[in-house]
Amino acid sequence: MPKPKLPFKNFEWTPQLAYAVGLLVTDGCLSKDGRHIIMRSAEPALLETFKECLNLKNKTGYTDGQRGYRVQFGNVQFYNWLISIGLFPAKTHIIGGIKIPDEFFRDFLRGHLDGDGSICGYEDRYNVYRDRIYTNQRIFVRYISVSEKHIRWLHNKIQQLAGVKGALIFTKSRRINTVPMWTIKFAKKESLKLLDWIYYQPNLPTLLRKRLLAERLTRRIKNEVRKPYAFVVK
Repeated sequence: MPKPKLPFKNFEWTPQLAYAVGLLVTDGCLSKDGRHIIMRSAEPALLETFKECLNLKNKTGYTDGQRGYRVQFGNVQFYNWLISIGLFPAKTHIIGGIKIPDEFFRDFLRGHLDGDGSICGYEDRYNVYRDRIYTNQRIFVRYISVSEKHIRWLHNKIQQLAGVKGALIFTKSRRINTVPMWTIKFAKKESLKLLDWIYYQPNLPTLLRKRLLAERLTRRIKNEVRKPYAFVVK
């Protein structure tokens, strides 16, 4: 006799759940069996944070390739709830928007950043004008996706809720067996505003390495004092 189906469960949104959903959108996988969920990452610390957010006790495994480390767990009710908010098996190229309350979007966005996003910074010393070198701290935040539908939804939500626009960039594939990529790129002022918005308080679920980088770059830029111009030696 087959087991009775479990009733649908509507999980309550929290910052922890929203962050975990952000990770699943970028690096997660829903199995076609209707039960199992897999989260992969090259960083074990990120998987530990993911497990804490969902109160999972499952062990972290390792697989050569496919980002190395992974956590797999089975939960039919959580699986079906993820389907109801916009995730599904084999989602990478065709995923669209996610049904998430605006209140928790920045937690979701932080998970998205820790999954497939990036923060980078450097000191620009190469802008030469009238024989002088101007130094300037640079910072960029990027979000990527191969799904145009998803990246456009993400771009619109960021503009609406965070108040920063960014640039939406499409990069064609130049090599065999690679796919075109969509990128939302934020320059200096908007990056600072966006990072301040997603790291809105201490002790949030996050990839610590990435948060420390954001704080270091932000602090460096906010404390930046324009240096005397250095003359170019010809």
